[in-house]
Amino acid sequence: MNRTLTAAVAASALALAACSPAGETASTQVSSSAETSTATSTQTSSSAAAEAGHVHDHGDHPSDGGPAPAGMVEATNPIYPVGTEVTLTGDHMPGMEGADATIVGAYSTNTFAVSYDPTDGSPRVTNHKWVVQEEVVGDGELSEGSVVTLNADHMPGMAGATATIDSVTDQTVYMVDFATDGMTMKNHKWVVEDEIAPRA
Repeated sequence: MNRTLTAAVAASALALAACSPAGETASTQVSSSAETSTATSTQTSSSAAAEAGHVHDHGDHPSDGGPAPAGMVEATNPIYPVGTEVTLTGDHMPGMEGADATIVGAYSTNTFAVSYDPTDGSPRVTNHKWVVQEEVVGDGELSEGSVVTLNADHMPGMAGATATIDSVTDQTVYMVDFATDGMTMKNHKWVVEDEIAPRA
């Protein structure tokens, strides 16, 4: 490198350093600013999603939810018997609303929407739909406002969390298989009767 070019490079470096606090280079500033912006954007979207009760994505949900909890009672005459092809109208997670699904379980129980702080430090989840009576521990008759402990593990940080019941339904509750965005969800827990429509 000739002397003129070396001097120009050195002068440019000094000018950049002079414009940066505490000797921080311009490229470091730009990188830090971009990281802060990205973190803020991610935090904002996560907070908004948590407020809406929709913090789930495909990474949160296991692709196979496993069997129904022990002790659940199968519904005697469900509107949608096991094997029925249906369309989902609930929007618990991206790609769910409007998805074609197959009923793999139909049960009679109380079903709750709950709000809780995940045990793994993730943002608060509000109005999570759904957990069933067999997935919670609480005292007395459970109703809106009751505080319970979650035994469900539908997503990370759920099992063991303390939750408040937001609403209760005794509609038939279903476990379903469905595909969304290229991923097949098996034994997805849960959807209630008014979140299902006959397959068109």
